[in-house]
Amino acid sequence: MKKTLLITTVLAALTFTGCTDPMSSTTPRNVYQAPTEAKMAKFQPVMTQVALSTRSNPNYKKMAIRAEDKEWFKMLMYRYWDRQITRSQFISEGISRYPGHEYEFGFIANGFQQYS
Repeated sequence: MKKTLLITTVLAALTFTGCTDPMSSTTPRNVYQAPTEAKMAKFQPVMTQVALSTRSNPNYKKMAIRAEDKEWFKMLMYRYWDRQITRSQFISEGISRYPGHEYEFGFIANGFQQYS
């Protein structure tokens, strides 16, 4: 009887914790930490390695990043490298602005996993 009660209590507790939002509604979402100089110094060589690796891949189609998007793209890569966003978020944000480049964003994401 005690065992059944314990199992029921544990299952109920797990059910309630699974239904609650770990982020309160007052917590702002999509707030990212700006890079520090130290982190940017570590990020820069990795970003360079990833960029250079695209040249040797015949399937990679160079993206013509607009001048106004260069800082956005760099920060997108930084946020992914710094684990502020997931791989799927990185790819999703990238293709929302540059549709048709799923392969390229996936390749870049793999590069950061390889060189980081």
